[in-house]
Amino acid sequence: MRNIVLALFCCGAVFAADQAFVLDPAKTEIAFTVHSTLHTVHGTFKLKNGNLRIDPENGQASGAIVIDVSSGQSGSGSRDKRMQNEILESQKYPEAVFAPDRMEGHLASEGASEIDLHGRFKIHGSEHDLTLHFQIQANANQYAASTHFAIPYIAWGLKNPSNFLLKVDDKVEMEVRSNVAAKP
Repeated sequence: MRNIVLALFCCGAVFAADQAFVLDPAKTEIAFTVHSTLHTVHGTFKLKNGNLRIDPENGQASGAIVIDVSSGQSGSGSRDKRMQNEILESQKYPEAVFAPDRMEGHLASEGASEIDLHGRFKIHGSEHDLTLHFQIQANANQYAASTHFAIPYIAWGLKNPSNFLLKVDDKVEMEVRSNVAAKP
C-alpha cells in the first residue's frame, strides 16, 4: 500500500532536466492506522523496491514504488494472519505498486518544499488514481519527505473486516516517511 515515498526522490530533479532515483527500503517507513469501535490498529509495511524518474521541466514522472503487502504487521499474530489471508489476500496479490505519471509543484534545493505526485496505485488486482501531497525538507544533497493519505480499501474492492461486534472504518490512514541522497 504505501507505499509511495516518491516525491522525496524528485528533490534532486530541480538541478537536471531528467533525473533518476532509487528508493532505499532501509530508509523508508510505511505506517498504517485503522480505527474501529473497539480499538485503533497501528501497523507497518515494508518497501520492497522503488525506482523513479522525474523531468522537472515538463512535470513528467515514471517508475514504480513497490510495497511488500505480505510484510504487513499490526502486532497481533491472529489479526495479521486474517489481514494477510482474508483482507489483503497477499498470497494472490503480494505487492501494492504506485506508478507516478506527473509531478506538480517546485522542489527547493534547500529548505522546505511541497509537491503533488499523481499516478496509479495498484492494490488487490485493481488500479486507482491517487495523488500524494509531499512535504519535503532539503539540506545539501539530503532530502526528507513525508506524506499522509487515506486508502478507501472497501470501495477499492477489499473485504470489510467488520463483524457484529467490531465495526471497522472503511479507510486506512497511511503515513510514509523517507530520507534519501540525490543521485547525480
